[in-house]
Amino acid sequence: MTVFESMMSAFPVQTDADYQNALHEVMQKITLAGLYRRDFFKRAAFYGGTCLHFFYGLPRFSEDMDFSLLQADPNFTLSEYFDAITAEFRALGREVVITRKQKKRQAAIESAFLKDTTDIYNLSFQTERKVRIKIEVDILPPLDFATESHALMLPFSFMTRCFNLPCLYAGKIHALLFRDWKQRVKGRDWYDFEWYVRHRVGMDLNHFRQRMSQSHPGHPLPETLEEIQALVRARTCRLNVEHAKSDVAPFIKDLSELEIWSPAYFSEIVGQMALAVR
Repeated sequence: MTVFESMMSAFPVQTDADYQNALHEVMQKITLAGLYRRDFFKRAAFYGGTCLHFFYGLPRFSEDMDFSLLQADPNFTLSEYFDAITAEFRALGREVVITRKQKKRQAAIESAFLKDTTDIYNLSFQTERKVRIKIEVDILPPLDFATESHALMLPFSFMTRCFNLPCLYAGKIHALLFRDWKQRVKGRDWYDFEWYVRHRVGMDLNHFRQRMSQSHPGHPLPETLEEIQALVRARTCRLNVEHAKSDVAPFIKDLSELEIWSPAYFSEIVGQMALAVR
């Protein structure tokens, strides 16, 4: 059995969705390995839902890979790491293609993660183009975040620099509050929010304020937990729960987890939010 086959065999695959999720996760881990070999994590840190799933136990799959530079660098380009990523896949018998996604110019407040200062890339197999991973690197990130390193053991043992949990939580609350839903509610934001509350994670208020000051310059910044809770409660009132469930359903195993979801439920658990102590 090859290393790639061994990584795939770790996932019970019964449906097409199971296969797609497993393949995404294996590709994501191989991508991290390639980046590690080229010392990417001396310059950047992993964050977002995939980071939370891999290293902190979030029980849902995630499509995208989000990275933040440790220091702003408008001249940064991920292309200098393409060779390392493709070489890692090639060593495992797979060929991949990485392309830079041309995005339309957006207002900086339109999305928590898609903004003018984020470079976006797509990675896909040459033979299975429909299996695609979006890689985003924030080259002018909001700072004042803390990181820690965590190990993966396949395709070999290596360390990945990640945002710590309080800063990941701050990024998630920023996304939940300010992501532009348009026609698609991001149910994954609400699923992750519930996970943070259930696990009694404290949110890093300083990093949240950094994110908000970048996306909403000039607006008053919350200074207390109560102010954050009021913002989240207001967001629950506009939540289309059925749309949220539809968004997250393909990425979780147990759909019964979603049965309790309602605006009233989320408004209730807002009261259990906590702030981290630095």
